[in-house]
Amino acid sequence: MNDADWKHRPEGGGRAAVRLIAAIARHGGRGIARACLYPITAYFLLVRGSERRASRDYLRRVLGRRAGLRDVARHIHTFAATILDRVFLLSGRMDLFTIHTEGTGQLLDCLDQGRGVLLFGAHLGSFDALRALGRQRPDLKLRVLLDRAHNAAITELLAELDPGLAAGIIDAGQDGPTVVLAIRQALDEGAMVALLVDRTRPGEAALPAPLLGAPAAFPAAPWLIASVLKAPVMLAFGLYRGGNRYDLLFEPFASTVEVPRAQRAEALSALVHRYAGRLEQHLRSAPWNWFNFYDFWHSQALPPVSPDAVGGPGRGLRHRPGAGRRR
Repeated sequence: MNDADWKHRPEGGGRAAVRLIAAIARHGGRGIARACLYPITAYFLLVRGSERRASRDYLRRVLGRRAGLRDVARHIHTFAATILDRVFLLSGRMDLFTIHTEGTGQLLDCLDQGRGVLLFGAHLGSFDALRALGRQRPDLKLRVLLDRAHNAAITELLAELDPGLAAGIIDAGQDGPTVVLAIRQALDEGAMVALLVDRTRPGEAALPAPLLGAPAAFPAAPWLIASVLKAPVMLAFGLYRGGNRYDLLFEPFASTVEVPRAQRAEALSALVHRYAGRLEQHLRSAPWNWFNFYDFWHSQALPPVSPDAVGGPGRGLRHRPGAGRRR
């Protein structure tokens, strides 16, 4: 399997491993479950060569030096720790964590005005730390865009731990128009819609932007969707700081994303460059939190951005009257 092909790589450990660690966490507590992270780390180091190579390459870029096996082990252990904490975060055990939040003011202002907000994140840290907002505002609505088929084990676990959030998942595996309409409906209901916008799918329109000293491909679809729906966009990152500590950071990105048809390529490139710049800053502040265990910087032919396409891979959503958000 190509090291760059994340889409067809199975979830690490599969359903059995995810359910086992979840059972240990729920019945043995967080302390006992954390002890299980060491054999999980060893498994990835010894068995999953593709992930090990991807980790070493990324760490070399972000640390500015050769990454050793100890560095890779720390990287994988951090990933495993956030997966474990997902069990407790989704179970509502917020008392187990110290979560520092920044930048919630503008987010809450938008939501209090009845406007939905697009939260653009990355495979950086834990998006589940967003649950901390529920302690402040139980009335807030959160919808998550997730490919159910690719994340089957996590989806099943989510259904057990937080049926409400699971029921509100917007399945990214659907065709483009269906996904966009579901996002629009959630925004019209005043919800936060969370998307991870750092990975491209095979055949999906993408644009290059520099990240850690080399060009990387970023998907165009999220920005096109934001321009069609005319919703405010904020960046959101839940950075794991070790132990039981997380930093939940929100940054205003655009009150409205404008992508003029005549300057579509230039406008999208500027947006992606801005996003990549902010992502890089957070990578450098929390280098062990990057969880793209594949060849992120692989060279690839980038499919051109069609003047009309907004959908995902092989899926086109054409602009038409009424395609934007209702006012």
